[in-house]
Amino acid sequence: MKIYALMENTPYCAGFAAEHGLSLYIETERHKLLFDMGQTGAFAGNAIELGIDLSQVDLAVLSHGHYDHGGGLLRFLEQNDHAPVYVSEHAFDPCYHGTKRYIGLDQGLEGLERLVRTKDAFRIDEELLLCTCNETEYVYPLDPAGLTVEREGNFVPDPFFHEQYLVIQEKGKRVVISGCSHKGVRNIVEWLRPDVLVGGFHLMEQQVSEEKNSRLDETAEVLLRYPAVYYTCHCTGQKQYEYLKGKMGERLQYLASGQMIEP
Repeated sequence: MKIYALMENTPYCAGFAAEHGLSLYIETERHKLLFDMGQTGAFAGNAIELGIDLSQVDLAVLSHGHYDHGGGLLRFLEQNDHAPVYVSEHAFDPCYHGTKRYIGLDQGLEGLERLVRTKDAFRIDEELLLCTCNETEYVYPLDPAGLTVEREGNFVPDPFFHEQYLVIQEKGKRVVISGCSHKGVRNIVEWLRPDVLVGGFHLMEQQVSEEKNSRLDETAEVLLRYPAVYYTCHCTGQKQYEYLKGKMGERLQYLASGQMIEP
């Protein structure tokens, strides 16, 4: 398996665009797939730099309904004329940061024919499974971090029903791909028990200080209980990543725009 970061907040090296967003290109034994499309269409330029032909992608997955993961959807559809795009049935819920800033998807795209709506568990084939874990009990409390969804004119804490995770089973290894882990990376690891987890941890707003970092310490402690390797990016935050790296060592790596890994 090969995973390329087509878009992420930081460039791996000169020549690659970076933006607040995420897009991964993944080659498995059976598939060439795209996971998220970044904030703009810039991921497509990085694909060219990496020698990746997006027209050959056979399926795409949108991890959740935020602009920095689905903003480049139209660009992908322009580059590829056949791949279905798997989205949660809640992907177009009106998502906000607080009550003023809309951070959801372009509502005008909801009727696109190539979108395939998924529910709690959606098996694509023996290799690929999509799941939301919406019906699974939380082990650790959900922290919406100020993110909301509009319901009948009211803003309520986002339960992230629109977030889904890609589980890849290949050669006896279970690789989980998560866009932002809004439901909590600790919960996701407990629920899905990956051998490898790739994705953002959504810890960028957690304070990093010399005195007390309880949330980060707890995250490192829980993740180290499992025999998994973690590649993080995007919404984890650079300072937060460096702190976790000091606790987790080689078990935690960073994945930057333009970088390729073989987990």
